[in-house]
Amino acid sequence: MGGQYRITGDKYPRMRRPRGRRRLVFLVVASVTALGLIGWGTLQLIDVFTGGGDRATAAGTKAHCATGPSAKASTAAVSSAAGALPRPGGITVNVLNATPRSGLAKDTADELKKRGFRIGDVGNAPKEYDKKVAGPGLLLGSTAAVKAALPVLGTQLTGAQLKADGRTQADRVDLVIGTGFTSLTKKEDADKALALLTEPKPDSSTEPKNC
Repeated sequence: MGGQYRITGDKYPRMRRPRGRRRLVFLVVASVTALGLIGWGTLQLIDVFTGGGDRATAAGTKAHCATGPSAKASTAAVSSAAGALPRPGGITVNVLNATPRSGLAKDTADELKKRGFRIGDVGNAPKEYDKKVAGPGLLLGSTAAVKAALPVLGTQLTGAQLKADGRTQADRVDLVIGTGFTSLTKKEDADKALALLTEPKPDSSTEPKNC
């Protein structure tokens, strides 16, 4: 080109991108990022309100309900506590008849011996109890026997009363037959009652729930 508009030199004007396009790209990227964050937050809220945390709870429950060595140790500890109750073979029973019917003391003593109890004295009750026991029977023993030997013997005579006296020997007790006596509890029922009495009972305060 000629004239006054002739271009000279080796520098040429550079073409710049419009600023509006940059702003448009920035707005698009920002919008996409914002939508992604909103979607992630929504999923988290849905997970909270629909019980998404149940997996962790279930895992924790399984951990508490484990049956490993620690669980066996706990069971053994409970069994040891239940072992405080004596077995029938460790209890000596004096069978005393406080009724006008003869032969009850001997027959009852023979049956108790068959069931594993040791038998001591067999005969009539002393005057303080003779014909004064209205129920099926009265079980007498030391204060310690009230929580040990007497409950074990009580499984053999339903309805018998337990009473502590002044003796000190815990493994020797009295069975005083009362006027309401008909017979000892049936052996199968007595065995079930004895099993329930001596069965280990887990501590409810430490037992895991939902197992």
